[in-house]
Amino acid sequence: MTTTPTRPDSTPPLAENTAPSGRRAPARVVTTMALAQLGLFFALLTPVFSSLAIKVQDLVPEGEEVSALGLVSSLGALAAFLANPVFGRISDRTTGRFGRRRPWLVVGAAGLTAGLAVIATTSSLAVVAVAWFLCQMFANAALAAFTASVADQIPVLQRGRVTGLIGVMQNVAILGAAYAAKVLGTDGLLLFMAPAAVGLVLVTVYAIALPDRPLPQRPPSEGGLRAVLRTFWVNPRKHPDFGWAFLSRFMIILAMFMFTTFRLLFLEEEVGLSEDAAVSVMATGVLLYTIVLMVAGQLAGWLSDRLRRRKPFVALSALVFGIGTAMLIAADSVTGFYAAEIVLGLGYGVYAGVDLALVFDVLPDPEDSAKDLGVFNIANAAPQSIAPAFGALLVGAVDGHEYHVLLGTAAAICVIGALSVIPIKSVD
Repeated sequence: MTTTPTRPDSTPPLAENTAPSGRRAPARVVTTMALAQLGLFFALLTPVFSSLAIKVQDLVPEGEEVSALGLVSSLGALAAFLANPVFGRISDRTTGRFGRRRPWLVVGAAGLTAGLAVIATTSSLAVVAVAWFLCQMFANAALAAFTASVADQIPVLQRGRVTGLIGVMQNVAILGAAYAAKVLGTDGLLLFMAPAAVGLVLVTVYAIALPDRPLPQRPPSEGGLRAVLRTFWVNPRKHPDFGWAFLSRFMIILAMFMFTTFRLLFLEEEVGLSEDAAVSVMATGVLLYTIVLMVAGQLAGWLSDRLRRRKPFVALSALVFGIGTAMLIAADSVTGFYAAEIVLGLGYGVYAGVDLALVFDVLPDPEDSAKDLGVFNIANAAPQSIAPAFGALLVGAVDGHEYHVLLGTAAAICVIGALSVIPIKSVD
């Protein structure tokens, strides 16, 4: 396991809430932590899956929906890319009696809720675009503080189990977001505000339960533009384990979104389903994927803690996910698609259950954890922006419908992601 590096005198003092190595985190902290993850992602992802597209369609002429939604989504992705590391650094250096993480959890969740309320009630596409940018900014302020709070509160020997639970909650939120429009209907106000209210309540409950003690003294100034630019950089030559973990995450997320972006079109064009049938089959496939993921994530996290091993789980999960992706090449029936979704759920479940624990173990400086985790979040955000364009290029590489090229490339990328954890030395 990684050890705490020697700190220069100018480094901010260690916060009192750093996770102890021997004691387990209280059950109330773990429970509310998991629920906060569920609520925050449910509030953020419901617009991504349904409500934002419905809103945009109501505001623009027919035929302009794709370009308008692409513009709004791109602005949101830019906000996520910038905000997570910036607010991570701010969180690390926040002083005051409410602690480092708690203020940004509450401010982030409240800002997200306010932004979604603006989107739900406006009749202007420009306002929607600006409000969605702000939604992503506030959401990532909360996410940066949340992820750092996990590193603060969960001791090393409990991390696999807890991060596995957090990974499961995120994917339950994805499932809930996918079904939100079906359950809540297409009423804009309800579809935006019901998930937002759930997120705000659950994050606030976690903020109240969180034993987030303040920094004992104000950290020294880091100075100007150079410090801002350092927010987005961790030197992989100085911290190679962090760099390899970053590369592995980047590759796995890229491969995952290369397929999920085109999942519906794949069912229509390769399996031969109508649009309505494809939507139904996709929902069932996501449900199977999530159920398997939940079981695999919890089991992998528990076993990883028991064996005190991270790397084999991450490498094996990436390979299994690659196998599931390759299975889709031969999937010309609904049964074949479901089988592939089950294997994908198994692979990503193990990955989600262990990878975040591995990342915590290779952080360059646990005292600057939110900033470094914000940098690591680029490995989540950047592939999601690249995957649709890269995937479209691969699908259109030959005759315009070459999904086997897309899926074969995604499977190869998963193998690279698996191999990337092998050089990590500070974690078994």
